Amino acid sequence: MAHQPATVAAMPASRRSFLSQAGGGFGMVAFASLLADNPVGQAAENFAASDKNPAPHFSPRVKRVIWLFMHGGPSHVDLFDPKPDLIRLAGKPLPESFGAVMTRRKVAENPLLKPLMPFLPRGESGLEVSEFLPEIARHADDLCVIRSMHGDSVNHPQSVYQMNTGSILMGRPSVGSWVSYGLGTENQDLPAFVVLPDPGGGVKGGPPAWGCGYLPTNYQGVTMRPGAQPILHLRPQSQISPRQQRSTLDLIQQLNRDHLEARDHDDELSARLRAYELAYRMQSAAPALVDLSGETAETQSLYGLDQKETQDFGRRCLLARRMIERGVRFVQVYSGDTNGWDAHNDVMKNHTQMCRATDKPVAALLADLKRRGLWDDTLIIWGGEFGRMPMSEQGTGRDHNPWGYSLWLAGGGVKGGMSYGATDAVGLRAAENPVHIRNFHATLLHLLGLNPQSLSYLHNGLNERLIGPTDDVKVVHEILNNPVVS
Repeated sequence: MAHQPATVAAMPASRRSFLSQAGGGFGMVAFASLLADNPVGQAAENFAASDKNPAPHFSPRVKRVIWLFMHGGPSHVDLFDPKPDLIRLAGKPLPESFGAVMTRRKVAENPLLKPLMPFLPRGESGLEVSEFLPEIARHADDLCVIRSMHGDSVNHPQSVYQMNTGSILMGRPSVGSWVSYGLGTENQDLPAFVVLPDPGGGVKGGPPAWGCGYLPTNYQGVTMRPGAQPILHLRPQSQISPRQQRSTLDLIQQLNRDHLEARDHDDELSARLRAYELAYRMQSAAPALVDLSGETAETQSLYGLDQKETQDFGRRCLLARRMIERGVRFVQVYSGDTNGWDAHNDVMKNHTQMCRATDKPVAALLADLKRRGLWDDTLIIWGGEFGRMPMSEQGTGRDHNPWGYSLWLAGGGVKGGMSYGATDAVGLRAAENPVHIRNFHATLLHLLGLNPQSLSYLHNGLNERLIGPTDDVKVVHEILNNPVVS
């Protein structure tokens, strides 16, 4: 058993009660909050940073990722996948030649619903984008639209998990966790993986969407918020001086190290030690990060912070840019509360509202990354957990469609002004160059310099991977700009 200092042995209070009563203010309350938010009971480990960054497998095209996650399932046939035949066949049942189709609410017999806004060719490329998104459409020459995405579940939680973790089952590591595990962090004062949730409510399936699964707990996604309290209860109590706080932290760390030595260097306890130190450093880094007062009025207006409809998502897009400037490796920004883009009964009303809130901020992010020299080594992703059916639901809505939908990439390493793959004539299924979620994940890892077959973690005797156990997963080289061969 490890030697315990006399001062510790003489303490009348238990280690647990001492930590609960220690007056730093930064630690126990903040970590208790994290524990409450975390579905698998992990707490301070969420903030731990790797001591030494691993090297990529080969020269990466991008260093960081901003994933704009449109929660609820945006309608590809109304936004990025024009279908003239859907206009021609509108009001009629799906032709029998398309075969049986699995839907969540049995809408297969309902009449087809035409696209609700016109598509127009944009930019020099002529890439067609819907009038729902006029600001993003101005950047059409930068977009690489994959029109043949497909997954394996018609339900929200399972599809959210699959898009984020590669599996329809809860409990596997998220993409951001895998990237953090594979590449480490570029800023020791901030987490490598940050999530900016929609303040209106959580995603269906909850925080496991950005969980670390069986990876060490320091790769968990950290939720942050705009405003004075980016991480709840992180700010120290005003009556505690920096010197007092540092002394308290040093004592806590000594107690934890003694505890660790007696327990054969438990990985989770090791992560907790690093978490305390990172939380201490974040007390100054996090508030400075979310303080937008230094941004010019022009920049704030560009993101729509001066307009009620766009200020919320615009603020989070601006924060995403500030985060990657400061070395955060992977930022995920959610649009859509528990319902979000889930347009079951009125696509026009739903998508008008959601597009109006996000169109300008997303376009601003693309423009701002370019003018700040961040474009070439940043990858931007836009998409949800699935698309929507070409058949109507309740007359004016659409049901879930994981069998064929759209997602776009922009920024470093991908070709702009192009579409890849195609759905069938009405947008029901991926029909040409289908891209399963596993292939999308493989392509994402490849752009970051990580071999998707080699990035693995030994868990319960198995070398687990983001892309799963199958060996037929392929990187979509056709969308890469001067592709790097691993």
